[in-house]
Amino acid sequence: MTTAVVKVGTSSLTDASGQIDEAAIERVAAGVADLRTAGHRVVLVTSGAIAAGLPELGMDATDRPTDAVTLQAASSVGHPVLHRTWSAALKRHGLSSGQILLAPHNFGDRRQYLHARATLSRLLELGVVPVVNENDAVTDEEIRFGDNDRIASLVASLVSAEVLVLLTDTEGVLTADPRHDPSASLIEEIVEFDRQLLDAAGASGTVRGSGGMASKLTAARIAAWSGVRTVIAQADRADVISAAVAGTPGVGTSVVPRPTRLSARKVWIGFAMPSVATLTVDEGARNALEQGGRSLLAAGVVAAVGEFDRRDPIEVADPTGEVFAKGIVRVSSTDLPDHVGVVVHVDDLVVLA
Repeated sequence: MTTAVVKVGTSSLTDASGQIDEAAIERVAAGVADLRTAGHRVVLVTSGAIAAGLPELGMDATDRPTDAVTLQAASSVGHPVLHRTWSAALKRHGLSSGQILLAPHNFGDRRQYLHARATLSRLLELGVVPVVNENDAVTDEEIRFGDNDRIASLVASLVSAEVLVLLTDTEGVLTADPRHDPSASLIEEIVEFDRQLLDAAGASGTVRGSGGMASKLTAARIAAWSGVRTVIAQADRADVISAAVAGTPGVGTSVVPRPTRLSARKVWIGFAMPSVATLTVDEGARNALEQGGRSLLAAGVVAAVGEFDRRDPIEVADPTGEVFAKGIVRVSSTDLPDHVGVVVHVDDLVVLA
């Protein structure tokens, strides 16, 4: 039995006018039902709350507001509308659903993180399809995730999924931005991430969505560190969900997971916690950390930017400014200048170069 996380974005759930397309939701619901019939467990991550809420407020979805408060109000109205639509579509296939709204603190706080994992796991045990969305109705605009791709990758780690399916409005990751290069072709498999690949992905999505291919590659990279295979594929392709989970060749872009899977706690440290400061270390310290099994010692720290307390999450950068690790500090910024010994213990350190 495979556990799959399926994420579908706003651009794949709305029509040309920006309103929720119930036929698109039905297609995804049918794909989820096919997986369940095959004996798999499924978590659905959805966007679209703002798109669902704007018409309810008498606003034109094609003229999307830009101020955060109005967008949050639309999201508040749209969440129940969107979930009712998903619930009805899944129920037509004999499936029960449960709504889960997640905010950054659910991942940044260890207890909240474990509670979220327990709730999702229990829903799956009960045969329910969890329908996850970002709780952007009350989240501070400066710290919100901004799109559900990253949430989907973190959820995949939470539930120990084998595969993450990111449904989008293109056939997958292309060799170039097709809006500027009509000769762009599909990249069927990604084993390593490099700058050329990220540049080809572009920076942003459509006017109806907040993600884009770059955010999907970021999510796929998180999933790869979690040992989860990712497939980025076109939402309206026939049987796309079942084919992606089955590993059918040519169905979108498949991102190969790393051979060594990070523990859930390490994923939490590396990707779920926003850093409050940056420690710069010398080359000797970087080499020691990258060899594995080493803690960051005070002797290797050459500079600190930002204030932090014990147990705060921080980034670790080399002398060139490249951030190559994240961790939880064992000393405050006030005490660091006089500290001797361990600053970040190896158990609280993730090297991500």
